[in-house]
Amino acid sequence: MEFSWLETRWARPFYLAFVFCLALGLLQTFKLYLRRQRLLRDLRAFPTPPTHWFLGHQKFIQDDNMEKLEEIIEKYPRAFPFWIGPFQAFFYIYDPDYAKTFLSRTDPKSQYLQKFLPPLIGKGLLALDGPKWFQHRRLLTPGFHFNILKAYIEVMAHSVKTMLDKWEKICSTQNTSVEVYEHINLMSLDIIMKCAFSKETNCQTNSTHDPYVKAIFELGKIIFHRLYSFLYHSDIIFKLSPQGYRFQKLSRVLNQYTDAIIQERKKSLQAGEKQDNTQKRKYQDFLDIVLSAKDENGSSFSDTDVHSEVSMFLLGGHDSLAASISWILYCLALNPEHQERCREEVRGILGDGCSITWDQLGEMSYTTMCIKETCRLIPAVPSISRDLSKPLTFPDGCTLPAGITVVLSIWGLHHNPAVWKNPKV
Repeated sequence: MEFSWLETRWARPFYLAFVFCLALGLLQTFKLYLRRQRLLRDLRAFPTPPTHWFLGHQKFIQDDNMEKLEEIIEKYPRAFPFWIGPFQAFFYIYDPDYAKTFLSRTDPKSQYLQKFLPPLIGKGLLALDGPKWFQHRRLLTPGFHFNILKAYIEVMAHSVKTMLDKWEKICSTQNTSVEVYEHINLMSLDIIMKCAFSKETNCQTNSTHDPYVKAIFELGKIIFHRLYSFLYHSDIIFKLSPQGYRFQKLSRVLNQYTDAIIQERKKSLQAGEKQDNTQKRKYQDFLDIVLSAKDENGSSFSDTDVHSEVSMFLLGGHDSLAASISWILYCLALNPEHQERCREEVRGILGDGCSITWDQLGEMSYTTMCIKETCRLIPAVPSISRDLSKPLTFPDGCTLPAGITVVLSIWGLHHNPAVWKNPKV
């Protein structure tokens, strides 16, 4: 009697594994289909721009096509469903009344979008929600006191002068343009290291910190690409990709840099240098506060919490600041008449002095307006997102069910022609 290959002992396990994988794949496909149908049903009341059957709307975002986004905002002045791939949709809003309704609630931060950041910044204030967020925020509040900021004006001015001296040296030896972002990035890193961690790095004049700065720049591009490439939303696919491998390698650079800062301070405290260091500083710095913070039960931050908060403060405190300062200078250069008015205002306030004081900052009304206008045109944080914990009804009667991820596009709100007469001016 002849036996079929399926009846042989060695083939049966492969056959069973194949059937199991096929069934699992069909089940997952059915779940994705149901998910898409649910999203289509929940969002059917809101018109959306034409979508690619597979990519959704991700292409024009990946291509950094802000003109296309401006066209969409003009055509859909309140909101629209934004599809990333065939099975994931976010509800983008940029209308003031929609935003007010959205922000008046206490929905949790979007876990779907937050999952891309923890390898970079951990579970700090930026990612936390609920009682733990309030606990961390309360413990860290002393680090944001105005009296502490006042003490750092001279430190900031010194770091800025170091950068300007570099520019003068470059321009005096060669007739060339200067790419300012790289220098501003190092300047802001210098400031945050001095002010938040009381650490003198000389990062503006030596190159030992270049790997950290370059790692942040490259990681930002990888996160942006992953966010708007739905295939990379899968942790398995992303980790197996070249970008995923590069992400892990660069994350280690950042984590090692943060760990070195924390461990150095811990060693100095253990060596009994706390008193000497505190005498040199008029106020506790951010790292002092994180390491010494205790709640009402006497509990302090865990090592993981300390690492997360320091990573978040270090990254958010220097990278976003550097980008904003660079954009401010760019916008002023595009508008020389406003740039000249700012220059005249600063010269008038300074008089014979060579450095700005705390009290003089409040006198720079026109310069402050230009800074705020740049933040309108190019916000440091382009959007925030929440997962609806219960249905949301907007002022015009339109409703979203619980479970939908709502993204408040700050960039869209600041460029909405229904709000601003000439949003690009």
